[in-house]
Amino acid sequence: MKILAGLAAFAALAAPSAGAKSMTEPAKMEAAVHAYVAAFEAGSADDVAELYAMDATVEDPIGSPVHKGREAIRAFYAQSMKTGAKLTLDGPVRVVGDYAVFPFSVHLEFGGKKMRIDVIDTFKFDGDGKVAEMRAFWGPTNMIAN
Repeated sequence: MKILAGLAAFAALAAPSAGAKSMTEPAKMEAAVHAYVAAFEAGSADDVAELYAMDATVEDPIGSPVHKGREAIRAFYAQSMKTGAKLTLDGPVRVVGDYAVFPFSVHLEFGGKKMRIDVIDTFKFDGDGKVAEMRAFWGPTNMIAN
């Protein structure tokens, strides 16, 4: 019985509150994550930037300077893509409320060595279905030589 009460409480938390701005549908949020990975794979900073709201922010990794606005975000991704990095989703996309959270790995060559960086990103979506905020959780302990 406690499990059912917990599930009901979770469902209430995940549901939009009365009067709240319309949230993006979970399927569209998950599709945006897959579009992000595909655009990065294709080396298209423009396609990645198009997923973001005009005044969005990117903090990658947490604690680094925040990139604000679509043009700054496009420039950040264009620079990142010059490394030849490739992304691989490492699990399901988790969607709750206006957030999509997903684990993935970045594969690249750094200093002549093949590296993998294990990352968890959060996308916060606005009412128009655009990413308003991206935060990337990773640090030195998540960088692994292959």
